[in-house]
Formats: sequence, structure tokens, C-alpha cells
Amino acid sequence: MRALMMQLQADGKREKVLVNDWVDPPPIEEDHVRTKTLFSGLTNGTERNGLIGGNYAPTDQSLPAGSGYQNVGRVIQVGSEVDDLEVDDVVYSSQGHYEYCTLRPHKLKNLMPHERHDGLLIKLDSRVDPVHAALFGVASVAMRCCRNADLRVGERFLVIGAGMVGQMAAQIGNAMGARVTICDIDQKRLDIAESVGFVEAVVNVGGDGWERQIEDASYDVVLDVAGVMGMEDKLIRAIKHGGSILFIAGRFKVEYTFNLGQHREINIKQNSHFDKDDLGNLQRLLARGAVNMASLILDVVPVSEAKLIYDRLRDQPQGLLGTVFDWR
Repeated sequence: MRALMMQLQADGKREKVLVNDWVDPPPIEEDHVRTKTLFSGLTNGTERNGLIGGNYAPTDQSLPAGSGYQNVGRVIQVGSEVDDLEVDDVVYSSQGHYEYCTLRPHKLKNLMPHERHDGLLIKLDSRVDPVHAALFGVASVAMRCCRNADLRVGERFLVIGAGMVGQMAAQIGNAMGARVTICDIDQKRLDIAESVGFVEAVVNVGGDGWERQIEDASYDVVLDVAGVMGMEDKLIRAIKHGGSILFIAGRFKVEYTFNLGQHREINIKQNSHFDKDDLGNLQRLLARGAVNMASLILDVVPVSEAKLIYDRLRDQPQGLLGTVFDWR
């Protein structure tokens, strides 16, 4: 079958390419579902982390290897013990870039969110575009962050980073009633956030932009999805007394001045992936028009052109936002 695989180039750099002869999955069991992929979504942070050898990248010795967790497929086989999915249903699943995927709808008990991939799925609402659903993974990461933040109506919410997770967190935070500011050093991404209309302010923090525009003790919650090293004390200074800072992935260490955090009595929360409840709430908001994913999808490309996208992701990541691969 076809699959997108990360491998080493002759110069030692990593690349991700389409292979046509990856091993086919074994026959399904009674509690399994088999899907044929229609679309898959680029997971910018996770997959770039792998391409550059980041903190959760596979070792060179384990390559070639797949990664990613955003797949939309049509059900083609259903095991005898599965009673809530049928052939021809279209589902999002937390699977990688494979032509065929095997899902276990119900075996989730006692598993952490990042361990639930083969059972982490949702049947698509008829009001949801399957192309948009190909980015349900990163959008559900944003949903989990916002739910963990426990945002309240009128609270000021600062989102650091206007990539896919940051953009969706800003929209979801707005839907929860927060007053959202999003910042980045990329004006194009900020323009997109502003054009969608769900944020109160966009801030370009390039150069001395942070010092000039982010006031001390002015936010109830700060969500850092950018992972820039050395920013921790600045985040603490930006929050009100007793406020919260949330981190998500992409970093080896978090270091901050202890006395500064003690003075503010800060709350620090780490976030990991998402669960089926996050998926369900995301789909509900999207189907009702409370969030907008269409404006964030800049590239829909045939899967045969994936290598060009991954080269850009490795070398020029700021040029990408929402990217969907078409497998049809």
C-alpha cells in the first residue's frame, strides 16, 4: 500500500516521501474497522519535530518510519463486534499517512491520550467538510488546551504562536467567552487570525514587539504553543496574580525564575494530545459555525507531491499553515 515515510537522505538530513510498496495491514479482527484514506493532514509541530530530530523524534536507527495523527477515511470493512460504524461511513481517526488504516473503536480504557491512536476516532457530521476534518488532530490539541485552561467569560487569554494549534486555540477560546490576543513574528499568520474575526487583538512580537505591546500582569491565561526557549519569565510577567501558563510539546526543558513565579503564585499546566470528548466538542463547534477551519487551510495537494511539502516543513516551516494531502 501507499504510505508517507520518513527516511535519511545521503547527506544525513531527514526527508519524508511517498512509498508505494509499504506492507499491507493484516486482516481485521472482530473488534476492528478498516478504512481507506481520503485525506490526511500535516501535523506541523509533531512531524517537523521528527524531521529535525527533536525531543520526540524517532532515532536514525528506527527509520524509515511513519508519523502523524490526522486521517480521514471511508469505512470499507467492519468487524462482527462493531455496532456503531458501517461500511461507507466517513470517519476521522488519529492515524498516520497510510492508504489503509485499522481502527479499534472501543479499546481505550486506562490509556493515556497519546496512547489511544487506534481507537481515537469520530464519525463525521454531514455538515463537516472532510477536508477540514483532516486537521481535527491539531484542532483537538487546541481544544484540550483550552479546556484545561478552564477559560471563563471575559478572561483575557494570550496565545503565543499563530500556527494551526494557536489559531484554533484562539477561536475556541473565543467560543468559550474569553477575550483573545494572539501573537507571532509572522505577520501573514496574524493577518489570517484577524481576518477570521474571532480575536480581539493580534500582536507582532518581532524585534522589541513584546516589550512594547505585551503589558505586565494583564492576562488571566497564557498558552504557549511556540516553544521559544527563554520565554518563560516573560510569560510569567504577562499573567495576573494567580494566573495560568499552559505548555504543549516541542521542548526539552522549561526553566523560569522561581521567585518570580512564587510572587505571582502562578499555575503551570502541561497538555498532551486529546481524547474523544475533545474531538466531539470540536466537531460540534465546527458544525455550528462557532469555529472556522477553512481559512486556515492554505494547501490541499495530491499525496504524490508530499515530499515538496515536507521539504518546506523542514527548511521553511513558516510558509505552511493548514496542509491536507488528497489520497483519492
